[in-house]
Amino acid sequence: MTQEIIPAGKRLALSSGLAGLSGARPLLDRTGTVARLADILRAQITEGGLPPGTQLAEHAVAEALGVSRNTLREAFRLLAHEELVVHEPHRGVFVRTPDAGDVRDIYTTRRLVECAAVRNADSAPSGAVAEIRAVVNAAQAAAAEQRWNDVGTADLRFHSAIVALAGSRRLNDMMRRVLAELRLVFHMMADPHRFHEPYVHRNAEIAALVERGETDAAVGALLAYLDDAERQLLTGIAERSTQSSESIT
Repeated sequence: MTQEIIPAGKRLALSSGLAGLSGARPLLDRTGTVARLADILRAQITEGGLPPGTQLAEHAVAEALGVSRNTLREAFRLLAHEELVVHEPHRGVFVRTPDAGDVRDIYTTRRLVECAAVRNADSAPSGAVAEIRAVVNAAQAAAAEQRWNDVGTADLRFHSAIVALAGSRRLNDMMRRVLAELRLVFHMMADPHRFHEPYVHRNAEIAALVERGETDAAVGALLAYLDDAERQLLTGIAERSTQSSESIT
């Protein structure tokens, strides 16, 4: 193999550019910590442990996780960019409360990504289809025990497993952020049992279609599913808004 010969002038320019990276070395460990910290907080939101409106007091969170406040603030900035938390001047950081516009945007994204992933099921990574079935089984077990928060978590994992059919790390990462935001929307529903229960069966139906290789039918079932869920969530947000207005007056 012939090695490319780089002119001396260009070598000098490259060397000068790389020399500028040395100043970033102290940031490496901190950046890693910030990313891991954001992952922990995002997971807590996805699991339902931090509902909308929860105040994330700096001193309490920093002490609980054993991190500095500066590191925590950087993690908050990442989560604010993902629209999972919001900073309110003179009050602090709170888990964000989604609105109807958020729901519409989330479901637009989900239709595009999840349906495309199902169409890729025939060439999905090894174990991806089996993971969908495993999550369905977990949801059914949680529903049988009336653990509706766990059913909601299993539902999010089901859709994460659907996206994993695409075999794209970037899509998986993006979907984790979208589904964390969706968990916040789930909290807007007054009756988690009534909301989640029908989707346990519908998830199982979609899983069976994917397993049988009936891609078109699976995409059709998924689209109808997403349309129904979006409509229910928008109705729930509207009802909650009306109740809040009436309580104020």
